[in-house]
Amino acid sequence: MSEINRRTFLADVVKASGLMMVGSHMAGCSIPREEVADHGISSYNIMEEVRKYRKIDSHAHVYFTSDSPEIQLNFADRLGIEKLVVSRPMAPGSEGKPEEFIQCNNLVLKAAKEHPDRFIGQLTLNPQYKKESLEEIKRCTDQGMVGIKLYNHVKISDPLFYPIIEKFIDLKMIILMHAGIGKSRITYDATEPPNVSIPEDFVYIAKRYPEAVFQFAHLAGGIDWEDACKALRDSPNVYVDISGSNNDASIVSFAMKYIGEDRLLFGCDNSFFQGVGHLLAAPITESQRRKIFFENYNNILKKAGRNVDRL
Repeated sequence: MSEINRRTFLADVVKASGLMMVGSHMAGCSIPREEVADHGISSYNIMEEVRKYRKIDSHAHVYFTSDSPEIQLNFADRLGIEKLVVSRPMAPGSEGKPEEFIQCNNLVLKAAKEHPDRFIGQLTLNPQYKKESLEEIKRCTDQGMVGIKLYNHVKISDPLFYPIIEKFIDLKMIILMHAGIGKSRITYDATEPPNVSIPEDFVYIAKRYPEAVFQFAHLAGGIDWEDACKALRDSPNVYVDISGSNNDASIVSFAMKYIGEDRLLFGCDNSFFQGVGHLLAAPITESQRRKIFFENYNNILKKAGRNVDRL
């Protein structure tokens, strides 16, 4: 990694720390000149920078709680997130029966119907129930959903998923899958479900189905992000979202090196300030931020004719 100078380092610290203070001082927030003058950095208006970029949150959720989806919209409004791609996966450890995934999808359909200008819906299912899953795909996509979000009832590389993946190839829609730690350092135990998909599972399924489009979830979600980036380097049909609460400073830089600017997606997974802060603090260009914040995901939506601002 190339050495960065003191001035650049301090400027990035100002950006990252400033965004974390936004929650209590949102309107017109800036870092006071006197706080950075000693470091030779001019006053920095963090919200001006935040609002500069259009944003599609590629990994968002709604919940069975009284404050959802209003709380998600509140965060999105504060941070200038134009669209949120929302899903409600089934609870970890659940049986994943059809009545459960139908209930989850009904919640998403309701949220998208009430806020069509903000929410883009994704369905969930359990491929152990092939017939019901294929019926649910038709029901939900007929009502405007644009992809799928899966948890860990079945690994992404399991043959049970093959008919689901083939259906989404036909639909030209993305498959977002929960991801686990990584083969090199993982030890399965009671805290790590045995069916969680790891990077090697994505590599396998992406090679088997090069026409499919996959999304590797939450690079900053506590997984071994270095291992994940290295594993997925040569899987061009796997996109990687940077959502999660992990604030390691090098995540975006490392992902840019191994994944590249065209396959990275902005996402929050409910860690809204971190999701935006990762990209503002990263040493990348404005055009690269525009790609990751908005353009890359919008281009995925365009494949199915569901892109933002379509005529």
